Amino acid sequence: IYKVLKNNGKERTGILVEIPGINISPTIYLEEFYENYKNGESFDSIIERVISFYESVRQREPWECERFQTYEGVKEKVVFKLINTAKNRRFLSTVPHLAFLDLSIVFYVLVEISIEGTASMMVNYEHAKLWDVTAEELWEDAIQNAKQLLPAELLTMSGTIQSMMGDQKETVNLLTGEITEHDHMYVLSNKLKSYGAACIAYPHLLNLIGSILKNNYYILPSSVHEVIIVPYSEGLICEELNDMVREINATQVEEEEVLSNHIYLFDRVTGKIRAGETVLAGGTIS
Repeated sequence: IYKVLKNNGKERTGILVEIPGINISPTIYLEEFYENYKNGESFDSIIERVISFYESVRQREPWECERFQTYEGVKEKVVFKLINTAKNRRFLSTVPHLAFLDLSIVFYVLVEISIEGTASMMVNYEHAKLWDVTAEELWEDAIQNAKQLLPAELLTMSGTIQSMMGDQKETVNLLTGEITEHDHMYVLSNKLKSYGAACIAYPHLLNLIGSILKNNYYILPSSVHEVIIVPYSEGLICEELNDMVREINATQVEEEEVLSNHIYLFDRVTGKIRAGETVLAGGTIS
């Protein structure tokens, strides 16, 4: 039985199955199975599903981990994500991190990308000590890697819905600033749609979006995986938008995927992000 501290202080319980000679094992989290058990699914049925899932994801060969012994071995795979600072005090005490707004940047190694998903490894203080790197050095490499491994993608809201339905998605060309469809809401994430809210920390990206929209804009933290961009309008009331974000977080977003309970406003003139009337920080880390 394996306890894991997830995002926002959420602790999950899983089964870790270890096989002699295999140095990597999947953790199978039990909460969903337990809910199904409480809702009437038989214990035998749950056991069969756990075994089936394990057989579908388990490694048949040992993992080559020598490259993780040195920073040079992982340097080109280090990327970052954003998490809520206040909700992750305990977790942040174990990992190198940097402040961004009222959020925190943490680092992970993007080990593998495949059609089945991604494999990643969080960078903790033990790794940083082994590799002899600081949070600032990790940031310098992570931001360069993110541009290549996790490029930003800005979709119209209607394009996002089309994509979810399997249709051709409507994107905004971030290189030319061309908007091919009139829309009032946009979704910013990375190409994997995984921890894509980190795109708001990409240098120069928020300024570029402001140039495309030709307006200041609100940033609604939809989850750790994406944010919603809404062009500024006198008719939009910040507190109403904050209420909307809080309601969606409470009813539609998994607890460990919540990023923030309030909106941000990007000011094109100053190049800074505001939360309400308070300027929290610049749009990028210098």
